[in-house]
Amino acid sequence: MAEPLPVTSLWLTCQQPARDQRRGRYVPQTSSHPGKMLPHLAAHAISSYTAPGDLVFDPMCGAGTTLVEAMHLGRHGIGIDVEPRFTQLAAANIALAQSQGATGTAQVLTGDATGLLDLMPASAIGEVSLVLTSPPYGRGTHGLVHTTSTGVRKRDHHYGDRDSGNLAYAGWSRLLDGFATILAASYQLLRPGATVVITCRPVRRHRDDLIDLPGELLAVAQAIGLVPVQRCAAMLAAVRDGQIVHRANMFGLLAVRRARAEGIPVHLVAHEDVLVLRRSAAAPADRRPRPIPQAEPALPGIA
Repeated sequence: MAEPLPVTSLWLTCQQPARDQRRGRYVPQTSSHPGKMLPHLAAHAISSYTAPGDLVFDPMCGAGTTLVEAMHLGRHGIGIDVEPRFTQLAAANIALAQSQGATGTAQVLTGDATGLLDLMPASAIGEVSLVLTSPPYGRGTHGLVHTTSTGVRKRDHHYGDRDSGNLAYAGWSRLLDGFATILAASYQLLRPGATVVITCRPVRRHRDDLIDLPGELLAVAQAIGLVPVQRCAAMLAAVRDGQIVHRANMFGLLAVRRARAEGIPVHLVAHEDVLVLRRSAAAPADRRPRPIPQAEPALPGIA
């Protein structure tokens, strides 16, 4: 594989609104997924850490952003998601990319990624150049809004069935344990020297309770033997004439204003952390995760 391109620590990934990044490139129903990765973020990671013809894998692929962007860049993608309605969305987005002349290929599989080695084709073991993924941050997000005769309401802000096995409903400790299992299995798919990119952001359970999810995931990744390379910030805001133009939705703005009114110095989140790690070229493929360090004090579960 070609040497990765130099990557700056600040990724200007939201210079266009997310809806404009997806318009015409994804089927309209993609908006129903509550936690979509930004297409420009995915494309930047794929173009920086892989070469045309490489295999990209997303074990929690949702509506298929990683797969679609890999296809348009001439890479090949495989994705897994536990929710059938989301894998159907991903399949529709793959078909759209094919119809638009994307030179890469992709496939999406429905299943629980904690058992991904039973789902993946044997030919993928040791062939993946990049794992690109983002875990859920809880059972719901801000989602989208629509107006009714009685006011403003949320829609598409929850993941699927609580009994589906989605880690979004697992609680904090089980989410980290599940992600460790997924990452350890993904390790076995990686080529020597391949890259893992995890996008995430801190989680605020209450106005004064900020959980360092990026730090927790970094500890998980190191525990299974991945080597940290870089920690970047992918902008969720535009930069215009030296000023940051936020893309926060109404609910995010309201949460910050209420917290500040109570004297809590909360700020709008304007970036995602991007953890860049690598599998050692000399390390064996079959790695077993070491125990994950426990935070002190133990962090509460995600509501």
